[in-house]
Amino acid sequence: MRMVPAVGLVTALLMTGIAPMLRAQAPIVEYRVGPKDLLEIKVLEVPDLNVDRRVSDNGTIDIPLLGDFSVGGLTAAEVRTKLESMLTAKYVNRANVSVVIKEYANRPVSVVGAVKNAGSLNISGRWSLLQAISAAGGLTSDAGRKIYVLRRSENGLTDTLEIDTENLFRTAAPMWNIPIFPADVINIPPRSQVRVFCLGEVKSPGALDFTSDDRLSLLSVIARAGGLTDRASKTIRIKRRNAEGKDVETEVNFSRILVGKDPDPAIEANDVIVVKESFF
Repeated sequence: MRMVPAVGLVTALLMTGIAPMLRAQAPIVEYRVGPKDLLEIKVLEVPDLNVDRRVSDNGTIDIPLLGDFSVGGLTAAEVRTKLESMLTAKYVNRANVSVVIKEYANRPVSVVGAVKNAGSLNISGRWSLLQAISAAGGLTSDAGRKIYVLRRSENGLTDTLEIDTENLFRTAAPMWNIPIFPADVINIPPRSQVRVFCLGEVKSPGALDFTSDDRLSLLSVIARAGGLTDRASKTIRIKRRNAEGKDVETEVNFSRILVGKDPDPAIEANDVIVVKESFF
């Protein structure tokens, strides 16, 4: 599974001159009709065939003149072609048929996380991310800063688009308010509290609380602890318990990180940062 930040994706598309593709953003594979989908069928030459039909569990719909008509596993274009062939073979010399999938009930969109009414949505027509969130009752007060849209193609590959919540609701620009397709999973993780411990030669040692939205790095934690004291060593230890339950300790050089010579290490929940006293 690939994680694709929306802003990074847009930047790349702009650089290659194909940004309009993001706004159109058609599914990788055209949708195939399944049980409980709702189809709108119109035939210009035979008004009696202008009907809406829900697909049965065995993949058929009942159409005047034609009876049970199998549509399961077909695309809308294939259903149209099949209808045109049957009508011209039996009833008319020419058939202008329109087939529209009004509800994608077979592959509903799921909205989970910090929304008021999490669950499945039977989308109809073209939906955007804002429409889907609105249909789920909107965001709750503890919604985080990121929205993730998981999209699976017919070959089983998945992509995850990362959307900034503030950008989406502030501008509703197409680069953020992306189209939503059948079977998409929209996840809005709620904010949670993250606690780390900063001990030793900092001005305010002790437990420090952050939210999961905050970017936790060594520099941000040291800053929240008031900075280093005059007696602080430049070597800092980061203690962390790994997935196997073992304590792992890493040493970093604060001076090199501060001037950009070394990367600013990410800090995780329950990490213990120890700043010892310098003896020189």
